Amino acid sequence: MDSIKVTDNMDRQPVLLTPEMSLAAAVDALLEKKKLGAPVVDGSGQLVGFLSQQDCMSVMLKSSYHCDLVANVNDCMRTDVLWVSPDDSVLRLAEQMLGPKPKVYPVVEEGKVIGTINRTDVLSAINKYMQQCYLAPA
Repeated sequence: MDSIKVTDNMDRQPVLLTPEMSLAAAVDALLEKKKLGAPVVDGSGQLVGFLSQQDCMSVMLKSSYHCDLVANVNDCMRTDVLWVSPDDSVLRLAEQMLGPKPKVYPVVEEGKVIGTINRTDVLSAINKYMQQCYLAPA
């Protein structure tokens, strides 16, 4: 099962946000693509943070009392981002996801974000593997 790699199960067209993007534009992008969160990258595609729906909701809730959403992604993103490489094992990632870890991980190669992988992707990969177990001749 360690042969199941992140690269074969990741989203290769992730939503990418920038630090200077308005929070309103970031939320629109997340909602439009139905994403739980997205990596934040600099001008060269380097990972600098991560913005989740939960991060957005916290700021938007506070702003809703005064109807004054003026925050940028940089104001709300997390900078201590857990990430995986394309060659990492889906099994090891699944074990990590069992705890209170993120639901979405940026996939980083040579410092640049090349995709994302989430719990649904991981569960789907494990499910495909398990189906092959049942189809294999005994």
